[in-house]
Amino acid sequence: MPLEIVRHDITKMNVDAIVNAANTSLKMGGGVCGAIFQAAGARELQEACDQIGECKVGEAVITDGFKLDAKFIIHTPGPVWQGGSIQEAALLMASYNNSLKLAKNHQCESIAFPLISTGIYGYPKEEALQIAISTISTFLLNHDMLVYLVVFDKKSFGLSKKLFTSIHQYIDEHYVEEVESTFIRNQEERYLMEHLREAEILRQDVYEEANDSLVNLLNQLDESFSERLLRLIDEKGLTDVETYNRANIDRRLFSKIRNGVDYTPKKKTAIAFAIALKLNLPETIELLTTAGYTLSRSSKFDVIIEFFIQQENYNIHEINEALFAFDQTLLGA
Repeated sequence: MPLEIVRHDITKMNVDAIVNAANTSLKMGGGVCGAIFQAAGARELQEACDQIGECKVGEAVITDGFKLDAKFIIHTPGPVWQGGSIQEAALLMASYNNSLKLAKNHQCESIAFPLISTGIYGYPKEEALQIAISTISTFLLNHDMLVYLVVFDKKSFGLSKKLFTSIHQYIDEHYVEEVESTFIRNQEERYLMEHLREAEILRQDVYEEANDSLVNLLNQLDESFSERLLRLIDEKGLTDVETYNRANIDRRLFSKIRNGVDYTPKKKTAIAFAIALKLNLPETIELLTTAGYTLSRSSKFDVIIEFFIQQENYNIHEINEALFAFDQTLLGA
């Protein structure tokens, strides 16, 4: 997927460039900055930074990655939080934008960001996260690049407490525990066994009728996922680009779906398209059915998706923030 939130050590990301939340003097610091210097080779990286000299807040410079898997390190000083009164938001947005542009100019196809300014610089995590996602997703509307937003642990993550609580309550009300689901399935199996004899009596007649109608059934197959998706895109008046960007889907994967009538996507991909098309719950289930899926109350992932659809919140990045917070698979591909 073009934008993905991951829990990982940024120094171990296998990407073309990683971003260092630097200071303006480009000296080795603490936190993420110190970890990057240590992993890359502190002496070599400091020498490269000293040759550049300094970097203003919101701007970005680039060095080699040295001992890192990443080819490049992009250094950008984010703003120090002072209550939001000195254009901190604009400066933080500039840090992301200038880093992305610099990566693009160096032909990078992938880049990993930390949550800039949320450490000792004190930027509120929830606001910083929204700026990061908004800025990155806007850039991706016009550029092909894989972008990772890397957080080390949940404490580093800024999902709204209000949203987290609302989702948690919704899960409590709607999520069916696996034990309960197993009990229900056992009841259904017993019911089926009781009626198996009756079904067996009817089987012969049904079989004979089926032979006569098989050709007709094959001629009346429902739309495939690809056919239904493309029809919905046209009905919604969207372009292909708008659709796969809204769905956080890679352009190349969308091309496979468009050109493959019988292409079956992963469930998370099918749901991502439902979100992009702003389908209601019945429409979402209909689209999923064409790919062989449905939504289940025994899956937290599915219940969270249902929550957002019921709320008519189709912001895929906000949905992914919530899925990440609850340790679920993210939408897109």
